[in-house]
Amino acid sequence: MTVTAVVGANWGDEGKGKITDLFARQVDYVVRFQGGSNAGHTIINDYGKIALHMLPSGVCHPQVTNVIGPGVALNLSKLRQELETLAAKGIPTPRLRISDRAQVVLPYHIALDELEEERLGEKKFGSTKQGIAPFYADKYAKLGIQVADLFHETRLREKIERALQIKNVLFTQLYHHPGFTVDEVMEQLQRDTDWLKPYVCDTTELLHTALARGERILAEGQLGALRDPDHGIYPYTTSSSTLAGFAAVGASLPPHEIKRIVAVTKAYSSCVGDGAFVTELSGDEAEALRARGGDAGEYGVLTGRPRRVGWFDSVATKYGCRLQGATEVALTNLDVLGYLPEIPVCTAYRLESGQVTAFPSPQQLYTAAPIYETLPGWGCDISAIRTFAELPPQAQAYVLRLEALIEVPIRWISVGPERNQIIERP
Repeated sequence: MTVTAVVGANWGDEGKGKITDLFARQVDYVVRFQGGSNAGHTIINDYGKIALHMLPSGVCHPQVTNVIGPGVALNLSKLRQELETLAAKGIPTPRLRISDRAQVVLPYHIALDELEEERLGEKKFGSTKQGIAPFYADKYAKLGIQVADLFHETRLREKIERALQIKNVLFTQLYHHPGFTVDEVMEQLQRDTDWLKPYVCDTTELLHTALARGERILAEGQLGALRDPDHGIYPYTTSSSTLAGFAAVGASLPPHEIKRIVAVTKAYSSCVGDGAFVTELSGDEAEALRARGGDAGEYGVLTGRPRRVGWFDSVATKYGCRLQGATEVALTNLDVLGYLPEIPVCTAYRLESGQVTAFPSPQQLYTAAPIYETLPGWGCDISAIRTFAELPPQAQAYVLRLEALIEVPIRWISVGPERNQIIERP
């Protein structure tokens, strides 16, 4: 049995949580392979509306084992809060396994993130202030704390002492902050990890054994291709790879087993955070689209910030699908566009050097202008439709035109926020 990856084609916020929740009905494992509590996946099903930041999006399916892989930035307090929220909603305690090699977001990571954004002022990167950049910086500087370290007090104390020798210089000299003591960091970690031990295991062994048994695995990515630190709109990126290829690393899966890659994209464009956004709308036009987007409008799941919105960008989306190696696409929020008599679609960019259909470097994006073609709208509610043939001809034509532009089959079409509001094209 091969592995399916569900990943974002754009800036994040594409609706991956819904697609993962949908696919989780037919799998045995759902694995988060990167990122942390800096973004959210929203799912709406029989239990109501659920916003997840740390937990994989298979938690509503009792047969699924949910895995937090070694590539994840593990925020222990956020994870515990989410488990408590699930229990309060009446959701049975999910099967959860956490890699003993995953590393932990520490209090000083969050403080550094907050203080640096404040220091940068108008030049800030739009961080969610969840400690993600300082966390991954420490990981690659070999200052990180693995989950396995939490159960060895002497070793843990030594590692925190080493890290704080560097961090406290930054806190006191650059940020004029008192810094942290080893004891206060140890106290918080011990408080947060008393409940953790039953979930911890060697997830590499777990997943490789599952593959040997022919069990079904879904790898769930966070954010989207344009937030990848190597291939995205740098420096307005996240700090871990958002690409399906990284699932082999962040989940510890054999690369050759990832055969199906579902890239998720909206029927229009949206993003939270800063950086170039070529098709961005403003004023009343933006607010009209934002207010209709999703279950409660286009606002960040974690931050509540208004998402920037724009028309569908085929240049960016084709690039994102290529980076992901998409074998198929899930198109979300098609129903949102039902209020429009005509719908612009960006088919190319105009740069100083001329017209292009290939996604340019981040430096060129700031002067790029969108080139649009206009397609007819369908002007009606499509949220109750469940087959492609039942869609209005204009909606069918819209989907087929996007498919031709991005050069990947659109197999799934979401026509509402709930799990069952989905069209599958054979």
